[in-house]
Amino acid sequence: MTKHHESDVAFIKALAELLRANDLTELEVMREYGDDDSLNVRVSRQPAPVAQVQYAAAPAATTPAPTSAPQAAAAPAAEAPVSDPAQDPGAVTSPMVGTAYMSAEPGAAPFIQIGDTVAEGQTLMIVEAMKTMNQIPSPRAGKVKRILVEDGAPVEFGAPLVILG
Repeated sequence: MTKHHESDVAFIKALAELLRANDLTELEVMREYGDDDSLNVRVSRQPAPVAQVQYAAAPAATTPAPTSAPQAAAAPAAEAPVSDPAQDPGAVTSPMVGTAYMSAEPGAAPFIQIGDTVAEGQTLMIVEAMKTMNQIPSPRAGKVKRILVEDGAPVEFGAPLVILG
């Protein structure tokens, strides 16, 4: 890194600014200079407390479900936000850091809604990362039990996006 020190410092500062400007919590980049010369940079910061609030808001979206289910089924749904949604066997997690979008464009119908049945490979949402729109496919067929992110919300790598049943 000594050969490229000044340009590397400027590069790292630019990454930190990109992290702050896009409200990201982590960014990792590998810069190749030649055969045996590269720079690996990982810039991260503490996630904002708002991310925790997103999980608390999710039960409001699932509240209508217990009206058609027996009361015994309502108790586990109420406890779900206390446990980690990422540990749910039906969780679909984000493969990258970015911004989640529920539809293909503003004003369009969302890809999924709670209660929808999805097929394996069907687009659940889009995660925008570095101005690239990445479709998030369903890893398996199932029913959408919970949607854990809001349209336009920032997401982390590995953060649960949807719970499939």
